[in-house]
Amino acid sequence: MMRFLDRASELTAKALAVLAGVFLVSMMLLACANMVLRSVFGTPVQGTFELMGFLGAVVASFSLAFAQRRKAHIAVGILLSRFPAWFRRLADAATNGLSCGFFLLAGIETWKWALFLVQTGEVSETLQIVFHPFVFASAAGCLALAFVLAVDTLKVLTREKAA
Repeated sequence: MMRFLDRASELTAKALAVLAGVFLVSMMLLACANMVLRSVFGTPVQGTFELMGFLGAVVASFSLAFAQRRKAHIAVGILLSRFPAWFRRLADAATNGLSCGFFLLAGIETWKWALFLVQTGEVSETLQIVFHPFVFASAAGCLALAFVLAVDTLKVLTREKAA
């Protein structure tokens, strides 16, 4: 079961990272098009600032799970390295568990906000487009990180020896 969860965690993180890359490239293309159109024709792409904000939120949230899988974040190990292995493992499990709870709550609340946006029919200020899909995507990124952290917590707790 642990192997299945670990594999699902890896696939989820990779899939979201690929999508984040696609959105990042689209942000780059939009920024370049905006600069070229502004300099050549004197007219920027309408709503560039809005779209960059929406896409940036999705890129950031879709990158979270992949970063956690790769441990590409800052970890303070200097203090913990002085404690016994069982304590380091317990601290790691507690940190992962608390982080999982936080991002689960963040994902749920963001999902609720997106549902509220659907109900109210709110649109963006400049382009007048519905933007709840971007909010749903951000919620999905938080929930994916919560899943990765839950799997990490289980891996730490079921490991026979600390690394």
